[in-house]
Amino acid sequence: MIARLPMRCSRHSMANLHSSPAASPLFLREEEIRRGIEFLQFGHAALAGAMDPVLEKHGLGRAHQRALYFIARRPDLSVTALIGLLGITKQSLGRVLDDLTERRLIETRQGERDRRQRLLRLTPAGEAIESALFDAARERFAAAYSAAGQSSVTGFWRVLENLLDSEDQRRVAALQIGR
Repeated sequence: MIARLPMRCSRHSMANLHSSPAASPLFLREEEIRRGIEFLQFGHAALAGAMDPVLEKHGLGRAHQRALYFIARRPDLSVTALIGLLGITKQSLGRVLDDLTERRLIETRQGERDRRQRLLRLTPAGEAIESALFDAARERFAAAYSAAGQSSVTGFWRVLENLLDSEDQRRVAALQIGR
């Protein structure tokens, strides 16, 4: 069972009951950094909680969601590339992929240039589940983005991007290419 944090706002309204003040000019102080970490932790939990009902309905976990998400973003993604995106071991990913394959949510095929390469693609059933998961996340993000405004969203992206090392920044940028 997936643990849930209580939702503090209605499903359709993300109205800020207690809007945060602007960041202090001394935003590098410990208290401001701790506040950012707390927002990140609770924000991640809220986003995961929005997707949990879909995962539970299908008997899946968050590792399944992450794999489905990246395979949907890049059909014919190689297993090696997925390992890099998820930052997990081949053994850990193998269990998730075996489960998704058994449930007929993904399919694999050999690479054209390298027949040892396994390329991953969602099946129609996998696409339906990934779409439902994305819809749950999109609802939360769209409401939050709308409440914050474009410049705040840009700032949010910049902060998150700068949390990443250069290799992960390249991986995120590569997800945008060719879309």
